[in-house]
Amino acid sequence: MRASKQAAKSKEQRAKVSKPIPGSQPPTPEIHISGAEGICSKGELQKIVQEYIDRAITHPRGKPDSIVITIEELKKPLRFITALPIMTVKCGASSRAQVIIGMLLRTSGVSMKAIASALSILQNKETMRGASLVLASSGRRVEPDMQRGVRASRLGIARPAEKALSAQLNKLCINTQTVREALVLASKVASCRDVVAEVCISDDPDYTTGYVASAYLGYVRIPHIKKKRDRRGGRIFFLRETADIRRVILYLEKTPVIIRSIKPCSGDKTIDEILDRFHK
Repeated sequence: MRASKQAAKSKEQRAKVSKPIPGSQPPTPEIHISGAEGICSKGELQKIVQEYIDRAITHPRGKPDSIVITIEELKKPLRFITALPIMTVKCGASSRAQVIIGMLLRTSGVSMKAIASALSILQNKETMRGASLVLASSGRRVEPDMQRGVRASRLGIARPAEKALSAQLNKLCINTQTVREALVLASKVASCRDVVAEVCISDDPDYTTGYVASAYLGYVRIPHIKKKRDRRGGRIFFLRETADIRRVILYLEKTPVIIRSIKPCSGDKTIDEILDRFHK
């Protein structure tokens, strides 16, 4: 599901539209409102579609004027994986979050140069529709389309695993749709052998918890990753320098992946407690 609305045009944009090039159709500025996807059985379709519509029309980013729902039969065989373990780092301010992001990414094998490149992308006022691909050592961006980015797609979680996950998250008081869906996405991304790490900041102005994830670290939630009402956000996938970019994109966008088992979820921890586990 993808929900969006037309953006208000500036004076310059209106002037361009008033003098169109013969035979051309000027692009309409568009604001992304919300998106969602999952893998489900045929019998669940009607229920899932209604849930997606309800989410689109009640999203805090505004009321959409376009909701597009695509239903596609999967042809490729499913790949089954285990979810990343979840933990939450103690963080009281967005200024501290920047430091924590750097420490977690460095521990996962991302260079300072690549971290600086990622932070500049995330601080951009123009939010990308998908994720940016950044090489973990050189910091070079390598996604073919820097407007569209790359979208992790064709992902889901088996019902028994979702039930077990919800039970653990309930104990930690973080059993929300947002947390569950983010974990599913991050787990698929981390299962790609050429992905070193991921950092994500939601563009939802009311949601201020982001995360850093990697196969090495797990899924680390970072509260106060940005200030409330800040609409900036984005997602960065850090890749090995030797990564086959075409194969990475093919895996992330086209290979269907289902979480069939989960790992233990932890409560709040300091950044030192998290990193000490990997330095012993």
